[in-house]
Amino acid sequence: MNLSPGSWPSSGGSRTAPDPDLLAPDPGRARRRGRDNSRIARLIAAVEGALEDLRTIVVPVECVCCGAEDTVLCAGCAKRVRQLCGQPFRAELQSLALVTVDGGARLGVVAAGPYRDELAQCLLSFKHYGQWRLAGVLAGCLGKAVDAAVGNESGYCLVPVPTSGGAYRKRGFSPLHLMLLILRLRHSQAQCPHRDVLTKVRFLPFRRDGRGSLQALLPGIADAIPGRQSSDGGSGQKGLGRGERARKVRGSMRVRRTRTRLIQGMGCILVDDVLTTGATLAEAARAVEAAGGVVCGAVVLAATRPPAYASIAPAHDHL
Repeated sequence: MNLSPGSWPSSGGSRTAPDPDLLAPDPGRARRRGRDNSRIARLIAAVEGALEDLRTIVVPVECVCCGAEDTVLCAGCAKRVRQLCGQPFRAELQSLALVTVDGGARLGVVAAGPYRDELAQCLLSFKHYGQWRLAGVLAGCLGKAVDAAVGNESGYCLVPVPTSGGAYRKRGFSPLHLMLLILRLRHSQAQCPHRDVLTKVRFLPFRRDGRGSLQALLPGIADAIPGRQSSDGGSGQKGLGRGERARKVRGSMRVRRTRTRLIQGMGCILVDDVLTTGATLAEAARAVEAAGGVVCGAVVLAATRPPAYASIAPAHDHL
């Protein structure tokens, strides 16, 4: 009697059910249709497989979405992330800081996908739990949104929104800059050079125009003390309302003096990871325009308030 692996008798026989972990396919590896004809390619694949097996023994990992073993993002969840980012859409009208009093948009924004489900889980793990290996999948989604916004036109440059120094030291890398680096290595958006010109301003209360006070400076000094939790709870802008977000980011960015010439007179596309109220993008646009750049729009990986219709992003000239 020929029994398939899924039809072993549960009782009354001497046979025992096989271990399901041994029968299940590896969720992190793609299925090859045939044997590679190149000996060097087969050797490289064998070495990569051995190193991957060694890594899973030394540093066990699980899928950040479904918990599948031995992979940081299984094939099924990676496919779901790509599906969520399959149709980039316009999201500026859902962000209050980007809407004018007459209902228009101050800045056009194209989002790769909605901030929910597997995409949200990947972003959280990527940004806050050091899962830098997720950058490959997320970079592809971001590149698709850039393509939808810019199209095949040239003459634009991508300007990433900077991360704070504290967040960079905590993570050890900048998630947004890592994704843009991957796009550059893949030769994606070759017609849009990356211009890393923006930087954070540490102490806002004292400006060159003489405004500010010592009382306003004290919270910033207290937050800079090592080991002390910041006044906002150490969570950046998470949990802040529209007014608090706008107040916190107002005047928080500037263009480096030595890099001003890189964007003067150029069409700039701002790039950020998540769009919430739009206060961060509005501040970045202000800083770029103050330095002589022409802000033509923005691209984000995910939007927390996607429109119900989730329309496909229009061409670049509509940004």
